[in-house]
Amino acid sequence: MDDYRKFLRVGVGDASASPTNALLLSILQESTGRIATILFADRLGTALEPECKMYRLAADIFNDAAMVLDCLSPALPRGPRVLLLSSSSVLRALCGVAAGSSKASLSAHFAKWGNLGELNAKDSSQETVISLLGMLAGSVVVSYVSSPSATWCCLILLLSIHLAMNRAAVRAVRMRSLNRQRANLVFSTFLDQNKVLTPKEVSLQERIFERDGVLRWRGSGAFAAAKIGLPLWHLLASLAPAHEMTGSIRDREATVMRLVSLYRDEEFLVWYNAPQRLGHITLKEGAGAKSQLKAWTLLLWIAQRHRTADATSAGFEPKLDLHRTALEELRSRWLECLDRMETAGWDLGTASLETTPGSRVRLQAEADG
Repeated sequence: MDDYRKFLRVGVGDASASPTNALLLSILQESTGRIATILFADRLGTALEPECKMYRLAADIFNDAAMVLDCLSPALPRGPRVLLLSSSSVLRALCGVAAGSSKASLSAHFAKWGNLGELNAKDSSQETVISLLGMLAGSVVVSYVSSPSATWCCLILLLSIHLAMNRAAVRAVRMRSLNRQRANLVFSTFLDQNKVLTPKEVSLQERIFERDGVLRWRGSGAFAAAKIGLPLWHLLASLAPAHEMTGSIRDREATVMRLVSLYRDEEFLVWYNAPQRLGHITLKEGAGAKSQLKAWTLLLWIAQRHRTADATSAGFEPKLDLHRTALEELRSRWLECLDRMETAGWDLGTASLETTPGSRVRLQAEADG
């Protein structure tokens, strides 16, 4: 049906259509699509692997939306039609980037014995068979569906079935890596109930579309947000006021040094800004996947304690004490948590918490004299 509408929009059956106009329209669509591909990959490239389930379904939504726009285009005048077709090219470009990247991550997930090549070959064969069957079925349907109303009814029905089946397929995937949402579910349950959820249990609770960086306690409503891999100046700005003109930090109470001292044995710095309900995680040079998980867990626990204690208006000292207490308690339970998570089937060696290009800091003690 989409191809049928494509032929109409390039002028098949229209005596006034010219090959030059069709060529220029094709060039415009290709150009906008390629520009969108570059921008989308640059903006969201880091998030595609940690959020592969979300972007796998988003790719289908982009593609189906592009089909709807293509089918709408023949009914519009030339100017709006060009704009609509350019928009459909952008959506298809987004679909290509999201589908390709998420497919690579999902293929690596299913290749449990290192047979990634075999899996991709079989997947390509299945897609070829399905495409052939689809073209045969489409040839039969198009011969009976010719009126606009019948075309739209069939199109909406088939797209609804397509999205529903893809949503069910995405929900059935049990990822073993811990992105932000799965880390919230697993660690909040462990800290609250001393229970480690399995990948199967988490797949039944996690949302396909989740806001980036939100903190939830055992799947409840979002009560705070967190950012990981931030430059050091982000954390400094939340600790001490900055000069209005120069932007320099005025730390008269040495709050930064006291916070650095608190985390001297860790590979990260964590601070929770209670008034803004925003957590900051700055990673030190060499911070591995387990250190990132530990930092996220600590921030989640600190934010939950602020929430229950209502300590948003407290001064620096009570907040620092809360950070210190939470860190000491987490240290006493962390090794047990990691052992039980590995037993439950979680992959703790893959870092999937950063959804934007992050930075690392190197802290060096100043020599005396």
